Amino acid sequence: MSSGPSIIFDKSALESLNPDEAVWLDQFFTSNITPVFFLEVLGDLQKAGKRGRTPDQIVGNLAYKTPDMNAGPNVHHLDLLAAELSGSDKVDMHRYNPVLGHWIPVALGDQAGIMFKQTPEEEAFIRWQDHRFREFERAAAKSWRARVRELNHQAIYDMFQSVAAVGGRPKSLAEVKTKADSVIDNMPSDRLLKFGLRLMGYPPRVYTAVLERWRTSGEPLIREFLPYFCYVLSVNLFFYIGMAADLISRDRPSHTIDMSYLYYLPFCMVFTSNDRLHATTAPLFMTLEQSFVPGGELKADLARLDAHYSALPEEEKSKGVYHMASEPPDDSSFLVTRLWDKYDPDWRQVKESRKKPEDLRMTDAMKSLMAQLKKAKAVQGSSVSPEAAAYVTMERRVRIRQGKWRRFPPEVKPDTGEDDK
Repeated sequence: MSSGPSIIFDKSALESLNPDEAVWLDQFFTSNITPVFFLEVLGDLQKAGKRGRTPDQIVGNLAYKTPDMNAGPNVHHLDLLAAELSGSDKVDMHRYNPVLGHWIPVALGDQAGIMFKQTPEEEAFIRWQDHRFREFERAAAKSWRARVRELNHQAIYDMFQSVAAVGGRPKSLAEVKTKADSVIDNMPSDRLLKFGLRLMGYPPRVYTAVLERWRTSGEPLIREFLPYFCYVLSVNLFFYIGMAADLISRDRPSHTIDMSYLYYLPFCMVFTSNDRLHATTAPLFMTLEQSFVPGGELKADLARLDAHYSALPEEEKSKGVYHMASEPPDDSSFLVTRLWDKYDPDWRQVKESRKKPEDLRMTDAMKSLMAQLKKAKAVQGSSVSPEAAAYVTMERRVRIRQGKWRRFPPEVKPDTGEDDK
């Protein structure tokens, strides 16, 4: 069963979905849960309630709709930068899939494997659905919202006036992107490192260490040596020059949060949002292999899918979403189907070659394999990576029911007394 194209959504896109539509988001996409999305949701604990709902209810509702099966939290962009700057890891700029962390090396016999454990973020979303918030989370939400309110872009606006004026002030966001890339491509490498690291808030000792590593590596192009550093720097420069050119408002502190989603674009195939700034900026940073989908268009398609599957016989629906709809409908009028065609053009052939959904229940051989994998032991000091592992297992706690839908067949029982857990 394919999990579908990888997708990043912002809070505005998820807010627009009802729980039934959210079922199909999780069913037909691999969701990249970005750190900035987590913070935006958490920040609503300190947001004024609306339509008779309390902040706890607002956050609980968002947590309930957040994908939990085909989903995973992406590693924070600052951690990715730290690994790249230190030389311990190089970020794949054409990965188009989430960069997952929180895994441990394990061994089963003489085979080395990887086990992805449930992350603190995933555990938090489970609690938040029941409006169970810890005091440090409420304090963090209050602090985060205060920092956002205090953001002042005037200093950046003034600082980048001269940069925006070089060669003529840009008249469109496309020209802003060209100017930002020109700064990176034309500045001498040592100066670019110093300028970029200082702009991102790194202390001088980091510049000294990175400069030395760059020189001992033969002084390659910085875009090749530190591709993710250059990408993040391009997002920041674009934002600052855009404000200086009066093409992006400097009066909305939330723009800093909105732009933070762009740091994670290399780790998705599809990005969806209802935010106007995202609609005008994200496509400038996406490759031809990627797709920007307005949140309203995705919601409309998920609603059509919900109506399509709701019309099936009760006998078919009783098998659960994961058996009933292992792939989207073979109908290209659906946006989701077209996205599957773009990112996995062979999915129809795979569907035809595998067994019928009725025969997809766990076989004795599969049960035996699962039992063996549970015996895998954690290994201290192992250097195995997810790419080199002989096997990979993931630990997940997911809802059996969501909205009006049962997601799994009747023989799948909950690990609590509640049928939706």
